[in-house]
Amino acid sequence: MRPTIREFEAAARDRLDPAHYDYFAGGAGEEITVRANEAAFARLGLLPRVLRGTGSPRIGVTLLGRPVSMPVLVAPTAFHRLADPEGEKATARAAAAAGTVMIVSMAATVAVEDVAAAAPGATLWFQLYVQPDMAFTEAIVRRAEAAGCAALVVTVDSPARGRRDRDARNGFDDLPEGMRCENLRDGGPGQVRPIVMSPEISWEHVGLLRRMTRLPIVLKGVTHPADARLALDHGVSALYVSNHGGRQLDTVPAAVDLLPGIVAAVGGAVPVLVDGGIRRGTDVVKAMALGASAVALGRPVIWGLAADGERGVCRVLGLLRDEVEHALTLCGVASVCELGPDLVRRC
Repeated sequence: MRPTIREFEAAARDRLDPAHYDYFAGGAGEEITVRANEAAFARLGLLPRVLRGTGSPRIGVTLLGRPVSMPVLVAPTAFHRLADPEGEKATARAAAAAGTVMIVSMAATVAVEDVAAAAPGATLWFQLYVQPDMAFTEAIVRRAEAAGCAALVVTVDSPARGRRDRDARNGFDDLPEGMRCENLRDGGPGQVRPIVMSPEISWEHVGLLRRMTRLPIVLKGVTHPADARLALDHGVSALYVSNHGGRQLDTVPAAVDLLPGIVAAVGGAVPVLVDGGIRRGTDVVKAMALGASAVALGRPVIWGLAADGERGVCRVLGLLRDEVEHALTLCGVASVCELGPDLVRRC
């Protein structure tokens, strides 16, 4: 019998320090948005077609000019070494084996150069919080470029840090001894800067980044259609609909509910990604039917990593691949590229 994402989560809960489990699982405030992300998919139904003679479905996609084996990416999540000693190295090897993209977090516990070296041939994107110190920001961008990252995923929903009650109750406000955010090293041994989340960051900084690098820029955390249109004016290469997994502003609607508005606002000009609450292959199919070019998987990857290291992440990604193929077959769809809103109904 195949394991489910829920079973990987249960195994992870058993293995993780309770404070570390709460860090990964929890969200801001009352965690209304955390719950809404999953509940929104349950309210969406699939309306399959029949007698289509489609054969085996094709699930590969092209993102930012590169082929990806399936429309499920590894979302940027911090602190993988809390889940497994190999940390982001193990995750990157699993993503490479699956033929998909890993978005390396700026708050990774393994330096981006070491992640790349651990998984030769992996397609890596780099997640960035723009820092008020633009010289330091540029130094991080240069490291991502030198490591071979193929895109910058700029998180824009964090002018301040979300207030996470679980972490406050647990007193979890720093990494254990021997772990650091390795992409934030600045100078000699032990010199690691904190991530500064600043309300001063603006569209001007997107322009500065655009002039700083030739890498495609993906804006992560866009939820309002007006901001999607502004992003196009600033030359971004893709948008990423996300409420930060419910970890920033509580009561933001579910990401999949916001997706159609962003898709309509950009009118096909750039790819649109989405994350938040994806636990089954049917969730992937629903998101793509509503206009997503691909989805990104956050917590389930951590559950797999905590449950069984690199092999656990491989199993999680393989599970989603199999479920997407199965759902497409039952929907009578030959390719993820053929999915459309006519296949989705609100229950």
